[in-house]
Amino acid sequence: MKFGKEFLSQMVPEWQEAYLDYHNLKAILKEVSISRQPKAPDASGKLKRKMSLYRAFSGLTTQRNSPRKQDDAIITNIVHNGSEESYQSMFFMSSDRGGGNEVLFFRELDAEFNKVVRFYKKNVGELTVEAEELSKQMDILVALRIKVEKPDVASNDVDEPVDLAGAAASSTVNSINGRSTEGRSRFEITQEVETVDEEMEAKEGNSYSRKGSRGTTQTIQEHRPASLDLLPHVRVNIAPETPVSTLKYMVASSKAGLSYKKTELRKSEELVTRALIEFYQKLQVLKGYSFLNILAVSKIVKKYDKITSRRASKVYLEMVDKSPLGSTLEVTRLIERVEAVFIKHFANGNRRKGMDILRRKIRKEKHGITFFSGVFFGCAMALVAAIIVVIHLRNIFESTGRSQYMDNIFPLYSFFGFIILHLMMYSGNIYFWRRYRVNYSFMFGFKQGTELSHREVFFLSTGLAVLTLACVLSHLDMEVDLKTKRFEAITESIPLALLTVLLLIIFCPFDIIFRSSRFFLIRSAFHLVCTPFYKVTLEDFFLADQLTSQVQAFRSLEFYICYYGWGDFIRRSNTCKESKVFEAFYFVVAIIPYWIRTLQCLRRLIEEKNVMHVFNGLKYFSTVIAVAMRTGNDLNMGMTWRNLAAVSSVIATISGTYWDIVCDWGLLRRNSKNPWLRDKLVISNKSVYFAAIVLNILLRLAWMQSVLGFREAPFIHRQALIAIVAVLEIIRRGIWNFFRLENEHLNNVGKYRAFDSVPLPFDYDEMV
Repeated sequence: MKFGKEFLSQMVPEWQEAYLDYHNLKAILKEVSISRQPKAPDASGKLKRKMSLYRAFSGLTTQRNSPRKQDDAIITNIVHNGSEESYQSMFFMSSDRGGGNEVLFFRELDAEFNKVVRFYKKNVGELTVEAEELSKQMDILVALRIKVEKPDVASNDVDEPVDLAGAAASSTVNSINGRSTEGRSRFEITQEVETVDEEMEAKEGNSYSRKGSRGTTQTIQEHRPASLDLLPHVRVNIAPETPVSTLKYMVASSKAGLSYKKTELRKSEELVTRALIEFYQKLQVLKGYSFLNILAVSKIVKKYDKITSRRASKVYLEMVDKSPLGSTLEVTRLIERVEAVFIKHFANGNRRKGMDILRRKIRKEKHGITFFSGVFFGCAMALVAAIIVVIHLRNIFESTGRSQYMDNIFPLYSFFGFIILHLMMYSGNIYFWRRYRVNYSFMFGFKQGTELSHREVFFLSTGLAVLTLACVLSHLDMEVDLKTKRFEAITESIPLALLTVLLLIIFCPFDIIFRSSRFFLIRSAFHLVCTPFYKVTLEDFFLADQLTSQVQAFRSLEFYICYYGWGDFIRRSNTCKESKVFEAFYFVVAIIPYWIRTLQCLRRLIEEKNVMHVFNGLKYFSTVIAVAMRTGNDLNMGMTWRNLAAVSSVIATISGTYWDIVCDWGLLRRNSKNPWLRDKLVISNKSVYFAAIVLNILLRLAWMQSVLGFREAPFIHRQALIAIVAVLEIIRRGIWNFFRLENEHLNNVGKYRAFDSVPLPFDYDEMV
């Protein structure tokens, strides 16, 4: 793989604009190469004399190497402007052939390198401030741990302070074991304090020596602060995790003080652990950012040397080594400090365990998944062909039981069809998100190493497809076969057994079939059920949006309950449509997903104070009204209800389409760099965006058709028509998914947001 592609693949997607523009510099070098090529001879055939023949004669005894070495093609300089530093290079040979392009190359290289250095220094500064904050949080956590687990311990027996930032040590500590501590960081002194403590524990058998009147012990006790004195000034800042705790949090007028309970300590430890892991991975990514950009600079200047036959790379790389980017000492020290603190306080001194938790997990692709995906897909195609053959040979479409089958059995199996199609669309979404470097796993908040790839999602969809189609085929075969026809109860229970198997797999507590992803889905679904009591995150409202496209699947679940609970499923008959309760819930289950999104918009409005959530909530509320009017029209309440259903459905469709394209996708910006699209696009082919806009509008009209409730067409059964409209809506949602996350990703890129912000557990007064 060429370095340009490798460089792009190794970038942090959200920081892409902060990296060296290797592609542009390479394009300039191509122009340099072209401009340095010798020109063709003129028409007269006379060769032009080289400029070197007109230079001054240097004598026969002069050495061949010129007074100006090849290294002198450029000189570098560091310009100080207040606290800012900029790195510049000056090219001497601009009068040579192609010299103008070479000047442009070094000008662009300097600009790109200074951009990278500024970004690196900015992040180092932010991480240093964050390290100071984490140090204070760790001091409070250690004091809280002692207060909870050993409440009788005196304040002067508290563990040593944790200083991740390496702040200057206290001037009172001048020596440890006779060694000078001046000019050394507080963290390094802390490490030696730990060593002394361990030695004294081994010798004397107690935690800390009480002999404060002698030597080293007295020095250590002077350095150790009375951390327990911090606790009265600390307020807990742990976000509520359950609906009950949310209600208590809302009732409380202000943040409470510490309660010194074990549950409070456990939650605080979890938050600090997450914060340290996130902080450590930021440091690792920033260190990788430095290394990758230095490598890019090295590659591009060496490529320049190769093209021009000069030796400018040595001089330029010396300047790079002198820059902050060339020395990652600060970041490396922070990494070492975080490792030491984490291993001691959260891994019981077990380095292997601590490093395993800290390091970023990378999910490995399994070849078995790809193999079985292909096998299942082939089996699914074979089963589809078999079902078509069975239907044709037995002339099922012309049989007397056709309508009975479509009214009773088809809705049961169509439920699985909707899920399979949605999984396949999601698999396609993941494939294209990865292809265009949209960081979906970060935006969804997946735990590292647990996110599913497009192959794994496709494996799930094809596996469920094989299971469903096998049940459909066996159902048809058992119904016609004389040997099995008498087992009607078993035959008619196949759809229920299939649903039971699916639910058992979803809620299976064992670590099989992607347990972490299943539990993530269950947790997000529970957040939707208790929407007002949980902070709304992207994965929550994204899942709610998916459910708005699965209204027909919810209605199929309702039909499952009615058909097997109150219907005569053995005789394949039911009275669900005659039940007022069924009709009422038929209306309710369609409203629930849109009502959840409305409540989510209300919660986000309260938290973020953004008026856009008002309009978004009104959009979903208009859909709720449209569904209500549609239900009234189905109940034959008169022409007034029909007109209201039509008007409300048109309003909901127009508002939904506008919000999809303008707000969710960020398109139709007339003054953008890409007319009627947006400034930044991940797909270079602009026609894809216009095609997606047109498809979204057309498929929205199909959704409007379902809301308006057109009656059964003469050539197709009503249930089949409902399924087709539902399929079109799922396809529309799959298209919407890609562009929605693309827009969110570009917003993160604009803010260089590549990491989660973990809330810290403690608030404290400034004097702490």
